[in-house]
This record gives sequence, structure tokens and C-alpha cells, in this order.
Amino acid sequence: MNSILVYCGANSGNKEIYEETAKDLGLALNKRNISLIYGAGNVGLMGVISRTVMENGGKAIGIIPDFLVKMEVANPNLTEMIVVETMHQRKAKMEEISDGIITMPGGFGSMDELFEILTWGQLGLHQKPVGILNVNGFYDNLLKQMDVMVDEGFLKRENRNMVIVDETIDGLLDKMESYEPKYAEKWLKKEQL
Repeated sequence: MNSILVYCGANSGNKEIYEETAKDLGLALNKRNISLIYGAGNVGLMGVISRTVMENGGKAIGIIPDFLVKMEVANPNLTEMIVVETMHQRKAKMEEISDGIITMPGGFGSMDELFEILTWGQLGLHQKPVGILNVNGFYDNLLKQMDVMVDEGFLKRENRNMVIVDETIDGLLDKMESYEPKYAEKWLKKEQL
């Protein structure tokens, strides 16, 4: 993987471990010579990880819709910033230029991005590894809900297994490096979309 898209909060959360982990992830990406792709913000965990990457000689590419440039206080010190018109264009561009996706703790925006990218994978629109960095057990309940979806017949086990989870950065990156996509047959074929 040459680039990883990181979804994370525009807030920092109320525990130090979240910012510490964002810094550690930025350093780990640099160590592995992996570029950061993210939403271009300079606040919250987005700001922490992008500043860490840039201050330590890495490469960070931010993608942001023009109406969020001021709201999320876009980081002006990136390797590259791509300004788009809409949120959908932002998500599509981030996926297009990344080789894998990691979701750190975040709010509605991070959840929206996570589930949309999982849906795209389920539909066969990409074959990239999608990882959850389960910092401090943040995603334990969400992962349980995914299992309920399987148990109740709304999600196929193969699609649930697309979600790569680890509590450690190196563990997650290693799992993502060795990921091999396996698809459940869907009702729609790619050419029908």
C-alpha cells in the first residue's frame, strides 16, 4: 500500500489516547512510506494526524469541499490539497487515490464514510482493505451491531468479514497488507450499477 485514506474525527474526543493514537498512526504511516489521504481538516484528530505526518517528513494529501474549507479550518501545510464541490466528490476522490482505508474514532461523518466505503466494497466497486482501528474499545458496540446484522439476516458473513479490526496500529496495517477480498454474491452485478 502506497497510500491510506484515514477517516477520523474533526474533534479530538475527551481522552488523550485518541490524539496519541492519531500521532502514532501518522508516524507509522511515515515509517512504512505510506502517504496519508484524508479530509484536509486542521482540527481534531484530522489535524493531529496530518500535522504529525508533515512535521516528520511524510506526505499528506487532503480532499475537501469548498464550503468546508473555513468550517474545518483546512490545513494549509499539506503536500497537496484538492478542493472539490460536494461531499460525494470528496468521498469518491479520497477512495480513488487510496490503496486502503482506516477508520479511527469519530462522529457521524466518520460513520457515514465508513459505511459508504463498506457498501461500495460489498457492491464490488472497490477491492481495497477497510480497517477499523479500535482505539480504547471505541468500536466494540458497533462491531457487535454488525454481528447482529448477520444473525438477523441483513448482512452476509462474507461482507461482515470485509471489516478488518485491530486495537494496534501495526497489527491493523499488517492485516491490511495481507488482505484478500472475498465477495458474497449480491443481487446486482457491477455492470448493472
